[in-house]
Amino acid sequence: MDERNEDRADALFHALADRTRRDILRRVLAGEHSVSSLAGAYDMSFAAVQKHVAVLEKAGLLTKRRSGREALASGDVEAVRSVASMLDELEAVWRGRIDRIDSLLAEEK
Repeated sequence: MDERNEDRADALFHALADRTRRDILRRVLAGEHSVSSLAGAYDMSFAAVQKHVAVLEKAGLLTKRRSGREALASGDVEAVRSVASMLDELEAVWRGRIDRIDSLLAEEK
């Protein structure tokens, strides 16, 4: 992975490392929500929810648009697919290592 992709992976996994952000992402992947309606779903301040939304937006996991006075958030399915693809790549590396260990153990028998 080049430096730019590594930075993107860092931002994605940082955004997904928080339980509240994962829940917000699930909600906006299911359908568009106003930030104020999202804030009403959590036992925290509106500003705190706004910060969580900003982290998800910076990572590219959701987009916001204005509709009058409301900020509406929508999930980005392609960004979630890119996370799954990164995890698939890591799994392939580990499976390769396990296969090599299995081969070495079989040779020792």
